[in-house]
Amino acid sequence: MELLAPMRLYTLSKRHFVLVFVFFLICFGLTIFIGIAGPKVISEQEHNGDQLLLRNFSVKTGPFNLVSPPLTTYNQQLWLTCVMQAQHGNMGDFQQPFEINVELKGVMQDASVMHINNAHQKSRTLHCGTQCDEIIVLHLGYLNYTQYQVMVSFNGLENVTYEIKVKFVWKTYNPTFSQVEIWFRFVFVVLTFMVTCLFAHSLRKFSMRDWGIEQKWMSILLPMLLLYNDPFFPLSFLVNSWFPGTLDTFFQALFLCALLLFWLCVYHGIRVQGERKCLTFYLPKLIIVGLLWLSAVTLGIWQTVNELQDPTYQYKVDIANFQGMKVFFLIVVALYILYLIFLVVRACSELKNMPYSDLRLKFLTALTFVVLVISMAILYLRFGAKALQDNFVAELSTHYQNSAEFLSFYGLLNFYLYTLAFVYSPSKNALYDSQLKDNPAFSMLNDSDDEVIYGSDYEDMPLQNGRAIKATAKYQDESDTD
Repeated sequence: MELLAPMRLYTLSKRHFVLVFVFFLICFGLTIFIGIAGPKVISEQEHNGDQLLLRNFSVKTGPFNLVSPPLTTYNQQLWLTCVMQAQHGNMGDFQQPFEINVELKGVMQDASVMHINNAHQKSRTLHCGTQCDEIIVLHLGYLNYTQYQVMVSFNGLENVTYEIKVKFVWKTYNPTFSQVEIWFRFVFVVLTFMVTCLFAHSLRKFSMRDWGIEQKWMSILLPMLLLYNDPFFPLSFLVNSWFPGTLDTFFQALFLCALLLFWLCVYHGIRVQGERKCLTFYLPKLIIVGLLWLSAVTLGIWQTVNELQDPTYQYKVDIANFQGMKVFFLIVVALYILYLIFLVVRACSELKNMPYSDLRLKFLTALTFVVLVISMAILYLRFGAKALQDNFVAELSTHYQNSAEFLSFYGLLNFYLYTLAFVYSPSKNALYDSQLKDNPAFSMLNDSDDEVIYGSDYEDMPLQNGRAIKATAKYQDESDTD
């Protein structure tokens, strides 16, 4: 007979379920409203190319001498983008390949200038429709200097017949937003630590082998949520290094993939009683999610390493390998979605006659569906249909418009885990009722008033490995003997 630590989920009425969902949505809504009232994420400084052009040179060739605004560690990162406006009349959509040359220097606190690297020559394409696409000239993932000097020149536009206007834009994180980010990450770290301790405290009277699969997974996901909120985030403002940012990316990929693995294991494990073998139960899921994690981490490390060597690096330079990585990632995502849909449909069909298991299934599915819908809406509003464009890794962070878009994801995932921890934790009187009614063996031996409520007659229960058939046959034989 399998004994499980009971969950608060079993003691909630319909009114309580509605209150749980309402409280979740209220908390999520509060983070969005706080974010809307917060500062703008990206600070921009525009410069007209004509004012930066050296004497007797054309705007189609340059060179342009640019000096960044004064920088601190609170600016976090630096982008230099170029926006061209072609006076091409009614020529319609057109593309013009050209070369861009970039030379980068750094200014120290004592005003001394350090030559960072040699001039880089990169191939770019000027694509114009109603407006010309923005071109990323360079991207610095962390700031070693208080100011940067950049010399930019073009090659290949001098033969263009139409007039071109050039505008350069410096983009950095707003220092005020950086302070807001530090405080909100700190608040989420403290809340997650408190929820983790309360959840562990509620399960202290039960042996770990008696925990349900959701409770075991929550004991893993809550510490990973702590890492997702990144308690080491302030290091990025104290140390001029690529390591804190890479560590943050690693923690985020680790938590998100653990959450994907949690959904697979719960939807499969909720209908599998007894021992779950590593080879047949966990290994296929680990392979699928592990490939997603490996792709995400490889992409992040790939970008970081190349930018350290060349701040002008973009994936268009290595387009063949990046396209292969994109295709591989999308194939694994499609495989994961199909596998998850299969497990959900299978679980719904097999557990519809088991009251407690069916309740666990319905609650997790409803809450997860709400979270996924909100996540898709946020992604679409932030990135539109171009979330997987060729140079999307360097551009994602520049698309934040306000603090609400930053807080939305952090608030959504944190409150999702807090809600699950609440419903999966044992109630106050759980120790006195630690044997679940959805166990066929227990329900057969111990009839209670709950059977009247849920209608869980022994004859209506689904068969499990022939146990019910054997038990019935044995009972009939004893009756005949008597």
